[in-house]
Formats: sequence, C-alpha cells, structure tokens
Amino acid sequence: MTSLWLNDAQVPARLRLTPGSHYDTVVVGAGITGLVTALLLAQSGVDVAVVEGRRVGVGTTGGTTGKLSLLQGTRAQSIAGQHGIGVLAEYIAANRDGQDWLLRFCDERGIANQRSTAVTYAQTEREKQAVRAEFEATTAAGLPTELIDELDTPFPAYGGVRLGEQAQIDPMTVLAALAAEVEAHTAPIYESTRVQAVHGSGGELVVQTEHGDLTARTVVLATGTPILDRGGFFARLTAQRSYLAAFRVPGPVPHDMYISAGQPIRSLRYHPTPEGDLLLVGGSGHAVGRTDAAAAHADALLDWTAAWFPGAEVLHRWSAQDYHPVGELPYVGPLLPGHDDILVATGYAKWGLTNGVAAALALAGRLTGKPPLWAATFATWRPAELRSLLSGARANTAVAQQLSTGWLRMVGGGSATVPEEGCGRVERHGLVPSGICTVDGVTTEVSAICPHLYGILRWNDAERSWDCPLHGSRFAPDGAVLEGPATKPLTRRSVLREDI
Repeated sequence: MTSLWLNDAQVPARLRLTPGSHYDTVVVGAGITGLVTALLLAQSGVDVAVVEGRRVGVGTTGGTTGKLSLLQGTRAQSIAGQHGIGVLAEYIAANRDGQDWLLRFCDERGIANQRSTAVTYAQTEREKQAVRAEFEATTAAGLPTELIDELDTPFPAYGGVRLGEQAQIDPMTVLAALAAEVEAHTAPIYESTRVQAVHGSGGELVVQTEHGDLTARTVVLATGTPILDRGGFFARLTAQRSYLAAFRVPGPVPHDMYISAGQPIRSLRYHPTPEGDLLLVGGSGHAVGRTDAAAAHADALLDWTAAWFPGAEVLHRWSAQDYHPVGELPYVGPLLPGHDDILVATGYAKWGLTNGVAAALALAGRLTGKPPLWAATFATWRPAELRSLLSGARANTAVAQQLSTGWLRMVGGGSATVPEEGCGRVERHGLVPSGICTVDGVTTEVSAICPHLYGILRWNDAERSWDCPLHGSRFAPDGAVLEGPATKPLTRRSVLREDI
C-alpha cells in the first residue's frame, strides 16, 4: 500500500547521522511539523538539525489527503462543546495562520496548489443535525460558512455546510521543497536514524540514536506521537488508522473537498494530473490494532467508490496514522511542565497540514521569544485539561481492556502450520507470545510483545504489519519500527524462506 504522493515524489535520500555533533536544537521527525519548525528556526539564526527515523514524509504527512481547510468535518462542534466558542475561535485562528503560511510558501516557490470549497455533508437524514451544529459552531466562531440543503453529488448527500477558498496540495512536493529550503540554510537532515532516547547530561541534552549520540540544548519531538514516555502523552491520545485510494473514473470528478459528518467517514477530493483529474477517497478508519479485519475496512472504501462512481479504476491504495487528543485540542509545548528543553507537538486529529504548521509556528515562536497570540490554546499543560479527565479515563480503560484481552488470548499453544502469503498470527511458544507471518515468500517469527508497554500485537492484514492496540506502535514483518511511541524493534526469533 503505497501513497500516491510517495509513489510520484522525487525526494532524494539523505545520509544517516554521523555521531558527535552539537546543535542548539535537534528536531526529531521530518514531516510537516518538523521541517517547518526547522526552517523557521534556521531563518532565525538557530543552529538546528533534523533527525528522521526513516525518510522525509513517509509518516503521516506522506499519507494525508492533502487538504488545507478551516472547515474540518465536525471538529468545530467537538471543540466548542468541550471548551466554548472563544477557544474554538483561537483554534481557527491558529489553523488560519498555518494555512496562510503554507500557501504563501507554495505560491512564492511556484508549488502547485488548488483553491477549492470545503464541504461537510450529511450522508443520511440522521447526520443533518451534525451538519447544522457544525454550521452554528463555525459561524459563531467567525467562519463565513454556509448551510445548504442540497448538493449536486453522485453519492447520497442530504445537505451540508460549506466554506469557500480553502485549498489542497500534493504534500510530498511541499515536503521536498521544505527539506531543500532547510538544507539551504545549512541545517542538516539525517535520515534512517531512529532516535531512541533523550537524557540530560552536564547541562545539555544527549540525543541517543541507533547510530550514535549527538547533543543539543533543546529537542523538539515532531514524531506524530511523542517517543518519550515522560509526560504521559501516550495516555492522552488515541491512535487511529484510516485508508485512502486514488481512482481514475470515466466521468467528471467533483472539484469540491467533501467529508461526511458521520461514520463511516467518506472524504473526497480531486487531484489534477496531465492525463486528467483523479478522484481521491478516504475514510473507513479504526483504532490502531483494535480490529482483526483491517483489510475489510480498506475494501469497504473501494466498494463504496465502485457503487457511486461506476467504472472507477484503482491506481493507488494507502493508509495513514493520526492521533486524536482526549481534550480535542492539539498539544504543543513542553514535554514536562516548566521545562522548555524538550518540546512536543501532537494530537492533530487528522487535520495535520494546518495544525502541523500552526504547531511549528508556536514551537519556533516559543524558542525565539515571539509566540503567536493563540499559542496558549495549544499548550500541553493548560488548566482546561482537567475537563478532559473523563475522556482520558475512557480512553485508558479501553487500553487496559486491550492489554488484558491480548494476554488472555495467549492461553493456547502454537501451531505447526506456516501462515499463508500475506497472513500472520500470534501464538504462544512456552510462556512467550510470538508473531509469525509470511510476506513475499518469507516466513518470519518475532516477539509479539510491544516493547513500549508490553501490549500483545495484532496482525494488520491490510498493510502486513504488526500493530499494537494500546498506543498505536507498528512494526514491519521483520520487527522494524514503523510508528511510535515504540523506539526499539521487535526481537526476531527465526526466519524461514519458503521459496528455498
């Protein structure tokens, strides 16, 4: 499952870390937040470096739909319901600043982007109430949204709320330009270098990676979810997986950006190519590792598209991981209260292009002494977080259930059969849970215990990965880390090549 953006991207590979260097600031993660933060700091004269565990953009940014919108499904009513209209207005202001910055960056460098109308629509009569609630929340917060009774769409729609002059981009083209601009300011980007720990030593921070250490005065964690457990952000987020596909369709492609107001989510946009417009459809999400049928979620997206766009041809299929904050607002600021040496940015709830740039503006502003006016709304340790305790308790009750259920499944023994191609299973060998899978003719056995907080992994049959149902860590068939908060690979136990 390779993203349309990653498939077409011409992003050069970069060298891994040469240990021993010192920087004012080390940014961990080369997605939208990490690269914009690094660029802003470099432009301000800060000695900065970026360290990326895999490649630029291969995480969430490279899997996004590429929408830059201030109308974000039903986010406005969720935020207003928990924090009030005033806080929602601040959230919108932050996203507007993020949107403006990114579009200005694109326009100044001739990077293609399309202005488009965003629509949150009702896919059933029942969802009309959510559409109206979104209209009321957004207008109260100052957005010039419109409530419409009818939509001209090939799929069922029972009205919606819309906002004009929003935008869409190819995220990898933007990341390639950002990375080049960061390096043009003499700030290095190290790839294939996974950060495993950060600790203090002699008044500075030691950043421990798989290829050796470097030191810094400040570290920014722009890794989707923070890879350091202190601060407990893993317990304040729910990791979510969603699916996307790009289609060539025989007829016209809608040019507005659509997202449904209810479940299952259906998100649509177009993507221009020299051969004609493609249709991008996303949705069918679920909590990471909490399904035994990920492929069924991905296939549901294809079935829906085939039903409403007859003759649609699948060109690319992929997925992305996002983190939903229990308090509904992103967390941007110190990892621990009162300590500015390690900063984090997380919890964008699937709207990372605007929120991610806003987070970068807040992080760079904090470090240079010029924070934006709305920065306190994104604070990691804001007093209003107390109101999120109930949501956090629910989220962590689900985590505890997943932990106990996973271990209880281990009461049985193993199997003598080798999994079929693309399949995997967890079984117990003695007292040790093992994950066995067959991918590309190679059968591999690894530890089935997540090294983060010891959850029992599940096989993801859509993406051929081992996923943790606790906090969303994901691993390749051979045990390599794909997503945090885990930073160490799974222990490999054996490899059997079926084709030998």
